[in-house]
Amino acid sequence: MSRLQIRSDDLTGKKIADLLREHIENMHEITPPESVHALDLEALQSPDITFWTAWEGSELLGCGALKELDSRSGEVKSMRTAKAHRRRGVASKILDHIIKEAERRAYDRLYLETGAIPEFAPARALYIRHGFEYRGPFADYIDDPNSVFMTLALLDLL
Repeated sequence: MSRLQIRSDDLTGKKIADLLREHIENMHEITPPESVHALDLEALQSPDITFWTAWEGSELLGCGALKELDSRSGEVKSMRTAKAHRRRGVASKILDHIIKEAERRAYDRLYLETGAIPEFAPARALYIRHGFEYRGPFADYIDDPNSVFMTLALLDLL
């Protein structure tokens, strides 16, 4: 994966629309409807969200987004790796990119919500490897047995 490129995406391409459709459908297959927090294509075009895709040549490998919660914090959203590219480190590279962007923005903290069911174990393990810790709900989320909430402190307080 030496030629992986991560770039900003305007969400107009067919490949990203297809990957996001697959993502939403999969979330609805494995998660109760009231616990699905995945954003659709239109919601991801919000001005407070920056969206990236990972590519190897013309092949879409995955995606991820950063939603600004306020001037000091953000939320990781829409992390997805295309099925054919799972277990190759794509998600880790996208998450690294998001964390670096949050640091560049001088955020103090990143947050995320992911699933609590076994299908989300690889995602939870990825976030823990990157230093995220478990916490309670944040922003507009409510306590939900199907959700896990995590946070990562970015800047040391002096």
